[in-house]
Amino acid sequence: MKKFWKSGNPFIWLTGTALALCLLMIVGLVAIIIINGAGVFWADDLVRLHLQDGGMVMGQEIVRQEIPHEEGASRIQLKVGNRDAYGLDFRWTDQVEIKKRDFPPQAVVFERMEWGDAYGFIAGIFEGEKKLADGGDSGWEALHGYLDEAKEQRDRMRVLEREEIGELNYRIEDLRLEIRGLELEGGNPGELSILNEEREQLWEEYEKQATRLEELREEGERREVAVSLAEGEERRVRVIDIVRAYRPNQLGIGGKFAIYLSKSWEFVAGEPRESNTEGGIFPAIFGTVMMVMLMSLAAVPFGVLAALYLREYARQGFLVQLIRIAVNNLAGVPSIVFGMFGLGFFVYGVGGSIDKLFYAESLPTPTFGTGGILWASLTLALLTVPVVIVATEEALAAVPREIREGSLALGSTKFQMIWNVVLPSAMPGILTGVILATARGAGEVAPLMITGVVKLAPDLPLDAYWPFFHLERKFMHLGFHIYDVGFQSPNVEAARPMVYATALLLLLIVLILNLTAIVVRNQLRKRYSTSNF
Repeated sequence: MKKFWKSGNPFIWLTGTALALCLLMIVGLVAIIIINGAGVFWADDLVRLHLQDGGMVMGQEIVRQEIPHEEGASRIQLKVGNRDAYGLDFRWTDQVEIKKRDFPPQAVVFERMEWGDAYGFIAGIFEGEKKLADGGDSGWEALHGYLDEAKEQRDRMRVLEREEIGELNYRIEDLRLEIRGLELEGGNPGELSILNEEREQLWEEYEKQATRLEELREEGERREVAVSLAEGEERRVRVIDIVRAYRPNQLGIGGKFAIYLSKSWEFVAGEPRESNTEGGIFPAIFGTVMMVMLMSLAAVPFGVLAALYLREYARQGFLVQLIRIAVNNLAGVPSIVFGMFGLGFFVYGVGGSIDKLFYAESLPTPTFGTGGILWASLTLALLTVPVVIVATEEALAAVPREIREGSLALGSTKFQMIWNVVLPSAMPGILTGVILATARGAGEVAPLMITGVVKLAPDLPLDAYWPFFHLERKFMHLGFHIYDVGFQSPNVEAARPMVYATALLLLLIVLILNLTAIVVRNQLRKRYSTSNF
């Protein structure tokens, strides 16, 4: 037995088993996310349940489960929608209460801007009290044309609100700050008068555009669809609020797949609605990718330069060893501590000083002295830079000594040797550190909650207005989006599918970023085969 333990075989089996368990847990977690996230946008059929008491309920069947302590008894959960009518999106129904079930072909799913989905039958289309179309198939055919008109109207309202009115808002605010700056400097009264007149003209134009927007909104709200619910109750739904309408019970595989692709594209490219539980998450995707890029631009050069100095230039001794210990310890500091440091140093310290020096006219409203994507990125750069330093040092140490000496023997300076020989050979190992840093930074949430991330950002950090790249703005992030939807949503059941879909998308983004770095690393590894990494 002693010989068996001394051989080391038990430890090999233990480590192998531990690795297998870790891989199994990772695969299981990813499988759960994929299974639940990939099927979120599938157009499920609408089932109508006829109950024993004479009532009816209609919706999409979500799950069927056994009732505890009741042998053979089960219940089903339906997404009944019509939150404005029922108050809740979901309902449990015991199997014994169900008398009959069917799938009415004329049942319609209305995806709305507000109040979630509506399920029912078209009873008619109205404009005020004027009836435009009857119910049934004729109303369904007429609805398609009205939905196209409503989409065009929403697009016009969006252009008017985001571009024309948005540009006026930007110019008015810019003039306000210019006037405030001149007042603080004791500017020329004549110049101030000209600027005030220009501002008044912009305000007049703003009022005209706001009135036009309100007229378009009122015009769109006049046209409504009368929807008959499963119980016979009739509700009015404004056509302009309907994002999509379809009859799932009449759709084949091709039709359902088309709906699936449409919803998936809306999820990726659209904006959120209904407290982030509906619609898209493009602002969160954009914020995540932009933050990772800014973090990498700050962490990678600083980490590589620090590692180069420690490995190639610094005299090895007690002080350098102490610095290495400090760097390794920084990698184990809780991320929330980095968030508090970022808040105190970057936001209040650096940002507050920038506001006093360059944005005095905006005070007391802060510009850089509040959370934003720049400070969040720099905070995460501090969090991930130890990983880059350690990986870079190991990569530099792996470059054979003979190559260094050969380069110096041929007349190269130390800088030329490092730049032309050492760095290219160590680049695969450096990119390994970059991959690890990127993966960790993309998934961090705690520091961002303190330094700039928000539930819903009205504007992207990148737009058409000078300086185009607005590093002071707050932003959305996929990790925080998952936390917010999963734990802060007032409607947990309705938000659960969005949690899985967002988590799946975050995994895909991190995977794409890592695969890109891995491809580059492998190309460099083939080119510089002397590296041991």
